Amino acid sequence: MAVLFYAALYLVLACASAWAHLLAGGLIGFVWIQSGWMGHDSGHHRITGHPVLDRVVQVLSGNCLTGLSIAWWKCNHNTHHIACNSLDHDPDLQHMPLFAVSPKLFGNIWSYFYQRTLAFDAASKFFISYQHWTFYPVMCIARINLLAQSALFVLTEKRVPQRLLEIAGVATFWAWYPLLVASLPNWWERVAFVLFSFTICGIQHVQFCLNHFSSDVYVGPPKGNDWFEKQTAGTLDILCSPWMDWFHGGLQFQIEHHLFPRLPRCHLRKVAPAVRDLCKKHGLTYSAATFWGANVLTWKTLRAAALQARTATSGGAPKNLVWEAVNTHG
Repeated sequence: MAVLFYAALYLVLACASAWAHLLAGGLIGFVWIQSGWMGHDSGHHRITGHPVLDRVVQVLSGNCLTGLSIAWWKCNHNTHHIACNSLDHDPDLQHMPLFAVSPKLFGNIWSYFYQRTLAFDAASKFFISYQHWTFYPVMCIARINLLAQSALFVLTEKRVPQRLLEIAGVATFWAWYPLLVASLPNWWERVAFVLFSFTICGIQHVQFCLNHFSSDVYVGPPKGNDWFEKQTAGTLDILCSPWMDWFHGGLQFQIEHHLFPRLPRCHLRKVAPAVRDLCKKHGLTYSAATFWGANVLTWKTLRAAALQARTATSGGAPKNLVWEAVNTHG
């Protein structure tokens, strides 16, 4: 991460080539991806084994490098782990009005996480009807929404652990990144730099979706006696060679991660055979696909929901598209 970061600084500050500047934007995107894996691991206290040191890693890799508050992320992510693929409890499946993975979301269901109705109105119907075409373009700029949601969380949420530290970390990002962009010679290069860094990081946003979008969903809270079943049925592993583990950051063993969230990712490949055997023994779902195959499954899921949205009955007209955009979560 340090090599990538300082290489990007060198290309921006010491090179005059526009192509070098564009490459620097891509390197920043890769830094964000790897820092995302680091923030994810430290958020589960899986790196040093010491809460204080893991907290330092969290703030540096999350707040300072990416601009995403680790407190905001943990609030979302812990809920996701508890209520994996519950349409009304899991925030990672609540992306109205842009995306819906199931027609069950067309019923204006109540989000227990966001404490509001996930309205299937005219705007939602329009966007969702074409979601299988807009999914990848939106993923290229999805970071904008994450940055906005993170900032809103640390500034407005009533209970934020170590709020001042969280704000200071996010403020550090908003100091170094705009300064780096401003160092570029013209606006065309600045826009290209930002878009390319966001687009490269969009790979990670796609990866987050692949593990759950095409898996089983349900409505309602998780129950203590079916937690194991819900975790395995709602999750998809990605088949890859060990030399690609750095690319997937542990998400390639998402089933194992959901069952053992504090197990360091370097051990996930070791326990995967035991988990597969356990699922086979008890007749539980254990799904896995290649990276390409997972993309195909996700696209088919979005397309199926999109076709159903076109014939579904929507609610009232939206207040306006600006209101819808500001209130988009996920």
